[in-house]
Amino acid sequence: MKDHYSLQIYSSTDNLPKEWDHLASKNIFLSKDYLNILEKAAPINMICHFIGIFKEEQLVGISLSQFINLTNVNSLGDRDHCFKTMVKNFLFKKLISNVLIIGNNMLTGQNCYSFSNTISTKEGLIQLNNATQELRDLFKKRKIKIHLTVFKDFLIPDSKKFKMDEFKRYYHFNTQPNMIFNIKESWHSIDDYIADLNKKYRDQYKRARKKAECIEKKKLSLSEITQYHAKINELYLNVAENAPFNTFYLCENHFEVFKEKLHDNFLFYGYFLEDELIGFNTLIKNGQDIDTYFLGYNHKHQREKMLYLNMLYDMIGYSIKKKYKRIIFARTALEIKSSVGAIPIEMNGLIQHENYFLNLLMAKSFAYFEPKTEWIERNPFK
Repeated sequence: MKDHYSLQIYSSTDNLPKEWDHLASKNIFLSKDYLNILEKAAPINMICHFIGIFKEEQLVGISLSQFINLTNVNSLGDRDHCFKTMVKNFLFKKLISNVLIIGNNMLTGQNCYSFSNTISTKEGLIQLNNATQELRDLFKKRKIKIHLTVFKDFLIPDSKKFKMDEFKRYYHFNTQPNMIFNIKESWHSIDDYIADLNKKYRDQYKRARKKAECIEKKKLSLSEITQYHAKINELYLNVAENAPFNTFYLCENHFEVFKEKLHDNFLFYGYFLEDELIGFNTLIKNGQDIDTYFLGYNHKHQREKMLYLNMLYDMIGYSIKKKYKRIIFARTALEIKSSVGAIPIEMNGLIQHENYFLNLLMAKSFAYFEPKTEWIERNPFK
C-alpha cells in the first residue's frame, strides 16, 4: 500500500510538534530555538514559515521557508550608481521582487531540511516541492504573487537528488563557494596552526597581530550587547551596505534576540580601541562545526589594524582550542579566507520563475544578475 504523506505549514514556533527538535538534533539552524529567533527578529522584509512533513501521523521531515520582498532593499549595493545598475534594480523590482526560498538565505550550507530514516530523500524533496505550492497559495490569498522559488544550498552530489520530474522546470545554479576551514587533528593550539604555515603566511600572521596589539578583544554578554546596541548596528551597516549584493538587512535587535535564545551557543566578540567599540564578529556552535555569522567594523580601523584578518585568526584559534572539526566561513571575502587556509566548496541551488517564458531565460538572466567575483585561491600551508 502506498504511504500517505501530508504537510503542515506553521507560522509560529509555538505550534511546532514536540518531536520537531528530534529531527533537528544534528543542525541547530533547524531547531525550535533558532527558528524562534527568526520569528522574533527576522529582517523586516522577510516572512518565515516552518514546514512539517508527516507520514500518516508521524513527523518525518522538517524544513524552513523564507519569503523575501526585495522592493525596498537596494539589492545591488551602494558602490555602483551607473545606468546599468539602475536598470538591474528596476528589473529586480518588477520581475523578481517576491522570492520564496526553501532553506535559509541568511546562512551558507545545507540548512534546508532534515528527514528521518523512515522517508526517502526523494520523497522528502517531492513533499517540499508540494509545500512550495501551498506557500504560493497562502501568499496569493494575501495578494502577494511569488515571482521566484529557490531551493538552497546543496553540495554538488546532493543537488543531483533533485533530478526528477517534479523539479524539471528548475534551473540549477552555482554561486560563490562556501569557504570551509578544516581543522587538523594534529593542531591543539594556534601555535600548531602557525607552525604549519609557510614563511609568507607566518609573516602575514605576525604582521597582522602586531598591527592589532593595542586592540582589546572581549566576549560580550547579553546586557553588554544591549548596551552597545546602537554602535553594533552602525558597524554592521558599515559592512552590509558596501556588499555587492543584498537581499535583506538585519533588524536592530537581531543580536540581542540571538543571544537571549541561544545563550552560549552564540558568541559575540567586541573589538575595542581605547574603550571604543570598533568592530565585532559572531560565531554559532553547531555540533562539530563553528559557523561564522555577521560582523561589523569601522573601515578606517579595519585598514590600519588589519582588523578583519585578525578576526579570522581569532576564530581559528578559538575553534582549535575548543576542538571543533570545521569552521564554516561562508561566502564573501574569498581570497582573504583562502589566505588563512579555508578551501572553496562549490554549492548548488535551484531556481524557477513563475512565468513560463521568463523561466526559459533563467540561465541567461541569472548570469546577468549574479555578481561575478574574480579571486585567486591561496594555499598558506607548507
